[in-house]
Amino acid sequence: MHPSLAYIFEANYFLNPNSLQDIFQQFLDGLIKTSLLEFIAVITGITSVWFSRKENILVFPVGLINTTIYIYLSLKEHLLGEATVNLYYTIMSIYGWMLWTRKDARQNHIVHIKKSTTKEWQQQILFFAAFYIALYVTLRLLKNEFPGAIPWADAFASATAFTAMWLMARKKVESWYWWIATNIASIPLYFVKQYVFTSVYYFILLIFAFWGLAEWRKRATKHATIPFEMNTVRTG
Repeated sequence: MHPSLAYIFEANYFLNPNSLQDIFQQFLDGLIKTSLLEFIAVITGITSVWFSRKENILVFPVGLINTTIYIYLSLKEHLLGEATVNLYYTIMSIYGWMLWTRKDARQNHIVHIKKSTTKEWQQQILFFAAFYIALYVTLRLLKNEFPGAIPWADAFASATAFTAMWLMARKKVESWYWWIATNIASIPLYFVKQYVFTSVYYFILLIFAFWGLAEWRKRATKHATIPFEMNTVRTG
């Protein structure tokens, strides 16, 4: 484990007054050093998640602003894992944008919010595992070139994010479970890398993820009952 990350995870860390004071001071220092680009990225990221919770197509164009900025910031600080994640976000945002706008002959949207089947859950886990292994091995091999990387943590945060974004593009409720895992992992990860404002950003996204999960579960139930109600009307 990365020394700084291990220190944060120690059992007595958050109970130590000096440690809490250090965290607060680092938080203030981080906010002062926050660049305008990072601030814009955070605001557009939060806005994007707000739109995704509402199933609004603006989630993708707004999200593209966020991911483009973070690709630049990550490469600037030699954070390969974060840059890779945001490049993937960019590609999947375009893919999701296309899926969400598709309509049938009657001009009805083809993709609706749904829950995953058992088979789809298995696919998600395999998808996550494949990316985790690939990213972990890659980051270990490139450790000298990217000293800021924390292989096991970066790989986990990235692989869960990859899975979440893939599922969100397909409007699967379970995407929010993977977003929750990503946000939980990213909060301490960005903090130790001196991106304090981004760490706070992921904390806000964590709250939004629980909110989004509740909203999408309701919408999935609603979509599931519509075909049944229409069939009842026709047979009645």
